[in-house]
Parts: sequence; structure tokens; C-alpha cells
Amino acid sequence: APPAAPPPVRTVLPPVAFGPAPWEAPGAGTGTGPRTFPSPPRAPEPDPAPAPEAAAGEDATVQVQVRAAGGHEPTLQVPVPRPRTGFVGSRPPTYEAEPTALPAARPGALGDLVADTVLDGARYGSATLRAASVRGDSARYRGEPRRDALLTARFGHDEAALVLVAVAAGSRAADEAHLAAGDVCRWIGEAVGRSHARLSEDIRSGRRGDLKSGLHRLTDRTYGRLRAGAAERGLAPDAYTATLRCLLIPADPDCRTRVFFGVGGGGLFRLRDGAWQDIEPLLPDPAAAAGAPVVGFGSTPPHGVPEATEEGDRLTMDLGITTAPGPLVEDPVPPPAEPFRFRASVARPGDTLLLASPGLAEPMRGEPALARELAARWAGAEPPGLAAFLADTQLRVTGYADDRTGAAVWEA
Repeated sequence: APPAAPPPVRTVLPPVAFGPAPWEAPGAGTGTGPRTFPSPPRAPEPDPAPAPEAAAGEDATVQVQVRAAGGHEPTLQVPVPRPRTGFVGSRPPTYEAEPTALPAARPGALGDLVADTVLDGARYGSATLRAASVRGDSARYRGEPRRDALLTARFGHDEAALVLVAVAAGSRAADEAHLAAGDVCRWIGEAVGRSHARLSEDIRSGRRGDLKSGLHRLTDRTYGRLRAGAAERGLAPDAYTATLRCLLIPADPDCRTRVFFGVGGGGLFRLRDGAWQDIEPLLPDPAAAAGAPVVGFGSTPPHGVPEATEEGDRLTMDLGITTAPGPLVEDPVPPPAEPFRFRASVARPGDTLLLASPGLAEPMRGEPALARELAARWAGAEPPGLAAFLADTQLRVTGYADDRTGAAVWEA
């Protein structure tokens, strides 16, 4: 007698919402009785061997066997969406794609440890925020801490609320750079939080001059605290410092003004009509800035500041509201070594604004394939989920192995 056929293999998967099968009769599944099916088509032949890793932009497939009426057990290829990881360029990067060595820890300083990856997101008004900070391939291989820091915070309630995103990057050569990056994010967050009501009102009222001078002062004070922290640790100021880049997003759905400010390198990009624009603010003339007085909230805006960009975007305008000038206050601490950067613009529906640390800004500018891939993923589509955004920001590029931190804002 011929040997008995082995029992069919059944695959158990989590519940998945399926639509009607391709061969399902119209109206099947709507009654309470058992469903009947016409003869199903021939099951597709499985691949000889599964691919080791899905390429960038592809979905994985899972074979599912379904018992139908009449004893048929067709095998279906069910697409399973997955985060789109991978690399761009002519060859894979040198380091592994996943973390290897952990940073060294000290029993008495466990609070100084920094996680490999931080991920956050929110939605307020017309803006959807996604933010991620990832340890670079080189730091993962060498067991070094992530030197980038990310802070996302909401201050206030309802339409007067203000969302702050702060991104800092510590120096590569400094041993405690990750601590400096965390400090500068925390301290600028405290400063913005104490002044959030005034900042929110200035943004919604279009008081660009007040915003720029006030945020400049808050940033200078933050770096003053950072220099004081370096002195307490017995370090030189350049051994305990970090770049700082921030976004302010009002929660008011009727306000599309987005405010950027900060000190140091990185990038500010805008995806509009399927193409990236580098909208990094131009630095002021050092000779002119050297003689400029230090002013605080309530002061009149400086002369010679353009009211619109070259693309025709209106900057947040001074609406001509008369306000009493604030007192001239001398700052007790010197300003940061690098110039203060500021830009305030009005977003259009469909825009995507990307704030990037140097580790992400450099490949965005230096590897066109990365910019094209992100544009293809983010243009004309719904904002990605947290996992998908994390995978997008981890698209690897040969020659760029630093920490990456990015915060993107999609405009509905």
C-alpha cells in the first residue's frame, strides 16, 4: 500500500483583517451559514529560498494555508508591511546595521547612561511630528554612547500650547559629549517652558522681532550654564559643549508658523512638491553682529531683516502692534562661540519640514540617493508611523557612521 500522505502543515498567525478572497462568491461571508467557494486557482509555487533581508522599500510575504470547502488547501502569499530598512549607495556600509557593544557603565553613575535609540511623535493642529535619535554605526561598534540628544516637550494647554523639539550633538572628541548634549537640551527646555506663554502669543501674533531677540537671549543663557558646567567639571569650554537646534510648533490649528532657532551645525530642510529645499538660515555678518547690542523681550526688531524668502514665503510678520520697548539688559555671560541662527516661516499644506543633527544633515547634502529615497517615501503620502519613521532615518550610507537625529513635521 502506498505510504500515507503527511498531514498538511498549518501556520498560526496573529489575527489579520482580510478582505474577500479572489475566488470568493459575491456576498459570501455576509450570512450566518457556512461559506462556499468555487474552485480556487492553483496555488503559486513558493520561492526556493527566502531572501535573507527585504530590500529597502519592499514588504515581506508570509505563506498562509486556508482550508476551504471540499478539502482544498490553497497557499496564499499574504503581504506583511514592515519598516523599510536598508542602505543607499554603491555598496553596503562597513559596520553592522544593528547595535553590538554597549557603552561602559559605572555603578555610581547609571543616570548618565544614554539609550541607543529614542523615538517620539505627536499631532497638534495641522502638524504631525515624528522624531528619532539613533546611535551611529561607529559608536555602536566601538561601544561608545550616543552623543546626540533629543527632547520633545509640550508646554501649556489647548490652543495656547507650544511644542518644543530640541536636538543637540556633542563633540566627537569629548568623552562627556553625551552629557553636554543632554544638558543643553534640558536647559533650553526649562527656559522655553518658563516663557512659553509669551512665546506662544508672539508666534500667533506674528511678532518676529520679539521672538528672535527673546530666543537669542534664552539660548545665550543656556550656553552660559553649559560653560559653567564645564568649569565645575574642570574641563575647557570646547570639551563640554554641543550644537543646539530647536523647533517651536504652536498647537493652535489656525497657526501654521514654524520657528527654528539654535547654534552650531546641522540642517534644516523642507520637502515641497516632491523636492528637497535646503532652507538653512544665512549667518549674519560677523563684523555687523559684533557691535549689535544685546536685547531682551519686548525690544524693537532690528532693521534690514527681510520679510520674505526668495521663494516668496512670508516670514512671521511684525503686525505693527505697538508695544512698549523693553529695558536694555546687559547679558552677564558671553555669547556662544558660533552665531545664533533663526528662521520663522509659514508652512503650506503638503510640506514636510526636517530638522537634522550633523550626522543626518551631512548625508542629506552629500549623498543625493538618500535625499531622493526619503523624498519618495515622504512626498504625497500620509505621515509614517513611529516604526516606519525610525527605519527611514536609519537608511545607511557608506562613509557616514555618526549619530543621527531628525525631527520631521508633516503639514496636513
